[in-house]
Amino acid sequence: MRNSVFRAFTVSCICLILFAGVSAQDGPPHESDKREADLVELTKLSKTIKLDIRYARTDNFTGQVVYPEARAFLQRDAAKALIRVHKKLKKDGQGIVIFDGYRPWSITKLFWDVVKPEERKYVADPAKGSKHNRGCAVDLSIYDLKTGKLIPMPSDFDEFTERASPDFAGGTDEERSNRDKLRRLMEAEGFFVNPNEWWHFDYKDWQSYAIYDIAFDEIGKK
Repeated sequence: MRNSVFRAFTVSCICLILFAGVSAQDGPPHESDKREADLVELTKLSKTIKLDIRYARTDNFTGQVVYPEARAFLQRDAAKALIRVHKKLKKDGQGIVIFDGYRPWSITKLFWDVVKPEERKYVADPAKGSKHNRGCAVDLSIYDLKTGKLIPMPSDFDEFTERASPDFAGGTDEERSNRDKLRRLMEAEGFFVNPNEWWHFDYKDWQSYAIYDIAFDEIGKK
């Protein structure tokens, strides 16, 4: 039932965009010789990973709910690498908070169609697909294990400003130090940061995976 609602919502959104005169792409681009999806749910690997899935709420840049559930997935190797980062942070009384992981291609298409042309550097072109669609990209930050609160960063998640850059020189010393700590830990485990977003990291083997459009409640089913 949830899958049907998810599909219906996505289709209805895209139909509205089409009605406004925006051309649509039928489905994700096909690529041959790619691995089968091996997506795992992050909270099943560690109960102390915190979720802040804003796409399952209305407080995101679209202003609407685009995920039917607050869940986060990654390809298995990327997920294991992320857990290693989480364990390192625990030594400092901190942990990982996830904003987004695997993203179905139909949602990438929706994002592309709703943003302004000048903001499209912050979202993936559906004609090429996203590393999120491959299950090899994660949006995240750090939270304090005692308070449960996010630690200070130069910008908020999905903020379409220069403050989002991983090389932004403004903000406070604390904010930049926290941002750089996250980058250092992630890069040590095979991730690399997006040039426009300090919170967005791609896993090294992303080219090995296809562009998927699997609904959350279909993950793991054959």
